[in-house]
Amino acid sequence: MDLSMAKERNERVMVYVDGFNIYFGMLEAGYSQCKWLNLKSLAESLLKSGQDLMGVKYFTSRVSNNPEKQKRQTSYIEALETVGVQVFYGHYQRDTLECKRCAHIWPNYNEKMTDVNIATQMIIDAYQDKYDMAMLISGDSDLVPPIRAIHENFKQKRVFVAFPPKRFNNSVALVSKGSLTIGRKKLLDNQFPDELAKRDGYLLRRPVEWR
Repeated sequence: MDLSMAKERNERVMVYVDGFNIYFGMLEAGYSQCKWLNLKSLAESLLKSGQDLMGVKYFTSRVSNNPEKQKRQTSYIEALETVGVQVFYGHYQRDTLECKRCAHIWPNYNEKMTDVNIATQMIIDAYQDKYDMAMLISGDSDLVPPIRAIHENFKQKRVFVAFPPKRFNNSVALVSKGSLTIGRKKLLDNQFPDELAKRDGYLLRRPVEWR
């Protein structure tokens, strides 16, 4: 590519969202009313002049232990898909917790594979030259190695981190090439409408518990 053309081209941005990291960050910050979040709109609002959004990739796991939570999650994922967000799934792993005092045992569920899926997509997209800047929305320190690897192996690319509320991580900030923390106003300003239609006309509604 001609160097003068490369300089004139806007910076291409691909966004990678750690679904549970931002969800629990909002909960911890007391932002429950922000859960109906339009991630494409949020991503666009974080861009600067001279940047173009190439896509938004959302990483999560299907809730499997609570029918009401499953229903809310499904509505949200379908809302994201109406604006073109790509969804990638890890899985919930069931294990058990045991009380050492009373020996009571109960099930416990842990989300798995999200960090691996994010790292894989970020590196594949770098290799396929799908972005100039990867915007990572997460504060998970497990993503430090892939961020470092991208900077070491793709000298013309950079990873910028947008930390969810209550998820700032110094180790992640140190290896990134720029960072910010997403505030409450930014989240509130980028909510889906209370009702939105899928392509087939089916109306998705903001869960009552998220109002």
